[in-house]
Amino acid sequence: MSIFSQRSEQKELMDDFNCSGEELKQTLKELKTINRWLGGNYVTTTGIAQVFKRHPQDSYMIADIGCGGGDMIRVMKDWSRSVKKQVNFIGIDANRNIIDLAAVRLADLPEVIWRVQNVFEAEFSEEKVDITTCTLFTHHFTDSELVQLLRSLREKSRLGIVINDLHRHRIAYYSIQWLTRIFSKSKMVRHDASLSVLRSFSRSDWKRILESAEINNFEISWHWAFRWQVIILF
Repeated sequence: MSIFSQRSEQKELMDDFNCSGEELKQTLKELKTINRWLGGNYVTTTGIAQVFKRHPQDSYMIADIGCGGGDMIRVMKDWSRSVKKQVNFIGIDANRNIIDLAAVRLADLPEVIWRVQNVFEAEFSEEKVDITTCTLFTHHFTDSELVQLLRSLREKSRLGIVINDLHRHRIAYYSIQWLTRIFSKSKMVRHDASLSVLRSFSRSDWKRILESAEINNFEISWHWAFRWQVIILF
């Protein structure tokens, strides 16, 4: 059976909520560079634009789930300014070390609220927001965990959910494997980058998972950098 035929459930080093120190800092630095090179961040912002179009209002609150080092929050903040929208953000991650680093890296954005939360705990859904975003986050979970996560996101979000994650494809796998072997200094990046592709999705995977979560009002589209954009509108 091909390694691309179904989602891998092998854990990534990044899945350790206690990872910290210089290795974590180097990993977050390299991930920011990789994502800038590959150019997939627009998948999130164009998805948010669709939610804005459907639900026009004066201001929005967006929660970035699995926010990591805060790179996507900065991208979204810069984008929101360019389109003249008032947007505030909550960055949520289960790893306190990552949240602490993100708060330092985005210290010039005091309007961002930081939360150390596990998405599977009850308190996660209690704080409501307009939109939840997940960028390169959902592949960290098994199908059954994703069903639970999607239900929590639906409960937390008033207007919509925007997901930006990888397409499980051999070109994506071998390309990122080659790139990180040559350029990466991080053991975590070299281990996790290509594994992330194996843990990611086909279109049929997304359809099956969304339907299992009893979500029917979704749109799935493919974008360059081997990304899936999943938009759930309410």
